[in-house]
Amino acid sequence: MDSIETMRAFFLQKYGRPAERAFSSCGRVELIGNHTDHQRGLVLAAGVDLSAVALAAPNDLHEIRLCSEGFSDCSVALNALSPDPSEYGTTAALLRGVLYGLVERGANPFGLDLYVVSHVLSGSGLSSSAAIEVLLAGVLNAYYLDGALDRIALAKIGQHAENVYFGKPSGLMDQMACALGGISLFDFADPASPEYKRVPFEFSKSGHAIVVIDTGADHADLTDCYAAIPRELAEIDAFFGASALRDVSEADFYAALPVLRRLFGDRAVLRAMHIFDENKRVREAENALRSNDFPAFLRALNASGDSSFTMLQNVIAEGREKAQAVAFTVCRAKKLLNGRGAVRVHGGGFAGTVLAIVPDDALDAFIAEMDRVLTPGACRTLHVRSRGVYELYGHE
Repeated sequence: MDSIETMRAFFLQKYGRPAERAFSSCGRVELIGNHTDHQRGLVLAAGVDLSAVALAAPNDLHEIRLCSEGFSDCSVALNALSPDPSEYGTTAALLRGVLYGLVERGANPFGLDLYVVSHVLSGSGLSSSAAIEVLLAGVLNAYYLDGALDRIALAKIGQHAENVYFGKPSGLMDQMACALGGISLFDFADPASPEYKRVPFEFSKSGHAIVVIDTGADHADLTDCYAAIPRELAEIDAFFGASALRDVSEADFYAALPVLRRLFGDRAVLRAMHIFDENKRVREAENALRSNDFPAFLRALNASGDSSFTMLQNVIAEGREKAQAVAFTVCRAKKLLNGRGAVRVHGGGFAGTVLAIVPDDALDAFIAEMDRVLTPGACRTLHVRSRGVYELYGHE
């Protein structure tokens, strides 16, 4: 990460005035809970030490100007709060959406200059967009509402900006994990207001490292693969007159297997079986951390990975018999660990990243081999970050 001193020097050069306040947010990993959120289930996630940092100072203009490293400069007029479809997928869209969220909650905005640097890797499954959304919400909350909004409110503002302004459907887990930091259990019984519980566990004392592995697989043209999972599960939900498997009796589901297989096919049934079991594994993983039983935590993660591979089936994309980078990465990592640690597909699957929990004494050799067979720098070692979005210096 660029040093704050380097960022301050750039800010002064860019805007002709010094930055007066600095803020930070973080990325996140999904430890366990694969595709459970859209079935109103459970997820265990952690904020990690890949940070996004913003410097800020007021300006005399009726707009917010944003310079973000690696992206084009943008600005948003304070009275232009409607979504602009031409901005979908841009930083300007996120800024406009976050500004709308603050104004909707009573903010009276004034001009600001912002400079953002993020090391939350884009496309990595570490929630780079959520980290930026929560960061911007934190800055505007501090300036416009004197920090009155809590971190859950900031997460909801970020989600709305991503869904409505950025044009990307998402749940609330990414933003909540980035806003809160630490390890948390999220319960999506009410998707609009998920409940969460902090899980006090010092991962640094576990004797293991969190490693995220870039498989090199491309997300392009995988929309149908991702969409098929909630679509197939929704068909089973509807069979039982439910909006999610959360409201379906597991006993009734298994009693109806012959009919479900005939109506919806085996893959849909297997995916539903994964969801029922995955929610139990999330509880097992949470309880293991709370009781400091790390081997039980690893067993839950490995079982989750196996279930994602064989039942949820979000490791190998349809029609890509030769290109199976996620499957290769999972299998090579498991072979290397030889029964130690844990390996599972991370996030949505089919492409992107794999999560490994690697014993400290095997870490260097593990990274060297995975980088050799994939690409140099494919592995990134992460640490749990205890704080989510907060002010680094200024008025706090």
